[in-house]
Amino acid sequence: MGSGPRGAGTEEVVTVPAIRLARVYDDGDPGDGPRFLVERLWPRGVRRAHLRLTDWLRDVGPSSELRKWFGHDPDRWDEFRRRYFAELDAHPEAWQPLRDAAASGDVTLLYSSRDAEHNNAVALREYLTARLDDAR
Repeated sequence: MGSGPRGAGTEEVVTVPAIRLARVYDDGDPGDGPRFLVERLWPRGVRRAHLRLTDWLRDVGPSSELRKWFGHDPDRWDEFRRRYFAELDAHPEAWQPLRDAAASGDVTLLYSSRDAEHNNAVALREYLTARLDDAR
């Protein structure tokens, strides 16, 4: 038979949808896919039309108590993620629309924090990615 490995050339390529992050104050990208604001509070000085928003999912943001406790302190990041994931576990109806949208294609999570590494959208992307992997 063939000289190549068994089944060579017949492998199925699986495309994994991207969950992108974007700051609400930055210009959107045409390739963003559906755009979801994932903050409990509306960002200051931002007009709704500027965001090209698909939906505002207030309830997927961390509780006011957790948000205030965290205060974007990088030293509290691991504990923030643990507490935030517990809140998300308790309210799957808040994040399931995002998981469903991400399962169908690329989506963008919009956040307002200046810190691009330690914010709820970063943690939420991690949480949703794990749920997408579980669904496969």
